[in-house]
This record gives sequence, structure tokens and C-alpha cells, in this order.
Amino acid sequence: MSRRVGLLFGSFNPVHTGHLILAEYFATRTDLDEVWLVVTPHNPFKAAGGLLPEAERLRWVELAVAGNPHLRAEAIEFELPRPSYTVATLDALRLRHPGTEFVLLMGADNLPGVPQWHNAHRLLAETDTYVYPRPGAPAPHLAAFPRVQLLEAPLLDISGTYIRECLRAGYSIRYLVPPAVEAALATIDFQA
Repeated sequence: MSRRVGLLFGSFNPVHTGHLILAEYFATRTDLDEVWLVVTPHNPFKAAGGLLPEAERLRWVELAVAGNPHLRAEAIEFELPRPSYTVATLDALRLRHPGTEFVLLMGADNLPGVPQWHNAHRLLAETDTYVYPRPGAPAPHLAAFPRVQLLEAPLLDISGTYIRECLRAGYSIRYLVPPAVEAALATIDFQA
């Protein structure tokens, strides 16, 4: 039987406890053996302007998952042509890890947009996807997505945007991010 690894893609701008709670939930309460947090240098559907440096975002994910045998920071998109397309990332991961079956993990708010993704037909035909609820997002209609399962998971309304706003305003981000990430973020001037 092949190993099953969940892929949680994100800018992780910065990584926060919401990401980690979801990753741990899927790694320990589903049929997945591990969850890899795939750091995306630049999402083709988002403006790059508000992104913190990509090497720092990767380092923060590495700090956040250090010591957890179920979670891993994955930097493969740093090696691929940009913009990063999920189907190309999956192709590269499958070549690198032939004995591994990959499962996409995504929020219910993202699923309706998947048909607009690059090579979405291939992605949907070749890859299982576990969808988790998102605050304020309606339950998705899964009839058009035969390899998609809606799974329960903790609903956490934490975002990188909120954390960056807190930092700009001088507010504490304690408990919103892991302590090592909090310490690393304290070295950045968010007032500039």
C-alpha cells in the first residue's frame, strides 16, 4: 500500500496556528500518513504586493513544524517555473516520490474556483481532494467533483492578513502563531 500524503498549499504569509491545527487534524484523524505544507512563492490568483519574502515564509513554516513527525515544510515550488500551478507541482512531486499518493487539502471557499485552475480537468481526474469547512463559506456542491470529500475539521477564522494588521498596529500575536514564528516576526519592521 502506498503512503498517502496531504498537501496543504499556501502563501503562509505568515504561517499561523490555524494552518497548523488543520494540518495536524488531517495528519492524525484521516487516512493520511503525513501532511506537507507546500509554500507557494506566488499564487497566480493573488497579487504579489503584500507578500513577505518567500525565503522567510518557508523558514517560518520549517520552524512551525519542527519536531512534528506528521508535518513537513515543502519547498518544491521554489524550484518550478512561476507562476506555480498545482498540477505541475503534483507532477513534480509524483516524479520525486513515486511510492506516494498525494491528496489535496483545501478550504470549501476555494473549491468553486478549481475549474478555472490550469489543467483543472487533469487535476480533478487524477487527485483525491479533502475539503474542510471555512467560516462563512457555504457547503460546496460536490456532484461535479467525484474525487472530492467534504471532511469535518476545526473552523478557525485566523488569517495572515489579520496577523500582519496586528503587527502593523503593534498588537500581540501571541497564540496566533507558534512562539518561534512570533520571535522571527518580531525582527521585521511592519511599520515601514
